[in-house]
This record gives sequence, structure tokens and C-alpha cells, in this order.
Amino acid sequence: MTDGPLSRYRAKITAGELSHDPMQELCAEKLQSLKNALINYEPSTGTGGWRERFGLTRRRDEPTPPSGLYIYGQVGRGKSMLMDLFYETIDIEKKRRVHFHDFMQDVHERMHRYRQTKKKDDADPIPPIAKDLANDAWLLCFDEMQVTDITDAMILGRLFEQLFGHGVVIVTTSNRVPDDLYKDGLQRQNFLPFIDMIKQKLDVLELASPTDYRMRNLTAAEVFLYPITREQASKRIDEMFATLTEGARVAPDSLTVKGRKIEISAAGAGVAKFSFEELCTRPLGPGDYIALATHFHTIVIDFIPKLPDSRRDWAKRFGTLVDAMYEHKTKLICAIECDPTEIYSDGDYSFEFQRTVSRMTEMRSQEYLDMAHLT
Repeated sequence: MTDGPLSRYRAKITAGELSHDPMQELCAEKLQSLKNALINYEPSTGTGGWRERFGLTRRRDEPTPPSGLYIYGQVGRGKSMLMDLFYETIDIEKKRRVHFHDFMQDVHERMHRYRQTKKKDDADPIPPIAKDLANDAWLLCFDEMQVTDITDAMILGRLFEQLFGHGVVIVTTSNRVPDDLYKDGLQRQNFLPFIDMIKQKLDVLELASPTDYRMRNLTAAEVFLYPITREQASKRIDEMFATLTEGARVAPDSLTVKGRKIEISAAGAGVAKFSFEELCTRPLGPGDYIALATHFHTIVIDFIPKLPDSRRDWAKRFGTLVDAMYEHKTKLICAIECDPTEIYSDGDYSFEFQRTVSRMTEMRSQEYLDMAHLT
């Protein structure tokens, strides 16, 4: 078999890098079929879009683009890994692999530049931008397609109609089934034609593997690192965070709760990373912790110190955080200065803190780590 996503996937299994997963293999086969279909395909860039707008049919000699692929499923199922095998093995010069958020940022920047150079305020930037994007790359691979911004939602339909009109082929991953994109968003009825277009132009495949491979990789090591110094913890926590967010865009983020912002130092792929100080020395309450526990499936705390007796307030906030995470089956990855039983052992909240320690013990178990996140 020639080099492709399927042969690469099977080679990784043979080498012991991956365990065989029937759903992953099916996805690799779909990607292999697309790679084969693209061998003799190259679009007549710049001809399709205007023909579709004026109701004209494609010329007989214009190649028909093969259907792309929309791969969705829960986190940790290998979607990005498989798409990368496809991208790495396809011999196409004009290809682009980009996080969907970054792609939309690029589109907005192009729109801003376009409007600055045009004298007419009503000039439509979408057709020329789509043509430029198609000229740059006619194979687009997006990681983590999600739509939360109304501005993005309102331009996506027209933008993708133009891209498809130019013969662009799209492969994308997402945590959401297409029908759930921009769910509960403002003016969502105007977004629905985009969803219909995605289902028409792309083969939709659910990567329904029962295993979260990112989390399984962590269970081989301790998800709690202790006793450890802050300096020793830094590198190991960074490595664990990178494992959990592999292939995803990681950036600072924020979560708004009742009009108040909770700043997040780093987040990606449903994982958020905090310092203990950010979570427990600031005036956060149960509502804040519930919002974090439901929004993120995993929370990483880079270093939990042994607390002095006088810091009842910090211990109580940490206990409230653990309660929220426990109730929603949110995973906890952390480094601790001491044994968990010694985090807060002598102060006037120490009796109540024993429940926190007990829940932390359960949260380290394989049974808990295998539980589905409750949002």
C-alpha cells in the first residue's frame, strides 16, 4: 500500500504507539479514500463562484470536487491525530492545516484590510477573500470547528459557499455534530443554511470510540504528583497539559459568570490550566466553580501548596471547587507540595476538609477517570 493515512495508522499499531480501534480505522479508511480521490483532482480556481451566483452550470471540463470530511466526536478520540496523518501524506502543494479559530481570525483581518483599501463602504469583501483563500490553498484542513461568535456565524455560509464554488475541498474535526454548531446562538435561524451546506458537501463521520486516549495516557502515570516542589512540578505539569491538549489551540481564555469574568491562564480542547492562587485565593464562589466544572472536562492545577492553619478561606474555596468538580465528574490533574491528607490538616476547617481529601482520593481512581463529564 502506498503511503497514506491508513498505512501510517496501521504502522503505529504495529509499532505499539497505538492500540487498534475499529472506529479510528474506519476514519483512516475514509481519509485514505479521500486521498485517493484527490490524486487526479485540481480545481479550476476562480471559475466556480460567479457561475453559482448567476445560476450557471459548471463547464463540462471543470473537475467535480470530491466530498470532504467532517469528523466529530468527544475529546481524546484521535480526530486531530488522524487528520494530521492525512495531511502529512497528501502530495498537494496548495494545502493548509489550521485551527478553525485562527482561520476565522485570518478572515476577519483580511476583511478589515479589504475595507481599508476600498472607497465604497458597501463593497462586499467575501467573494475576493474567498478567491484569495482558494488560490492560496484548495485543500483546507480545520481543527476544532466550533462557532460561538455571531459575527462568524453570519459570514460562514456565504464564505463557504464561495470556497466550495471555487472547488475547495475541506476536512475538519469538531467536538459537535453539525446540527449542534452554534447551538442556542443569536439569530441561529440565519446560520442553518450553513449547516445544511456542510452536510451536503462533506461526508459526516462520528468517531465514536469508547476510549478517551488522552486521559488513558495519563492514567499510566499519577494524575496527582506529590510530594513535589514548585520547581520540580512545573515541567511535569506542562507535559501533562500538553498531552491533554495535543493538536488543539491553547491560549488564555475567560469565562463570564453573572457578568463577572474569570480569567484563565491557558485553555484548549476542553482543558483549563490554573495556578492554585488563581482559583482559591481570589473571591470565587460556588457558582464560579460550577461554571468551570461544567465548561471544562479537565482542570489542571500547577501547584497546590501545604496551607497554613490561618488560611481557612483558601481551604474552604478549594473544598468547594473539588465538590463542584466531583459532582460533574470533571477530571483533576495537579501537583501537590505534600500528601493530600496534609494540605490542610490542623486548622479550624480541617475536619470538614477531610471530605475534600476523600473526594480527591476517589477522583484519582480509574473508575472516576472513566466516567463521562456531566455538563
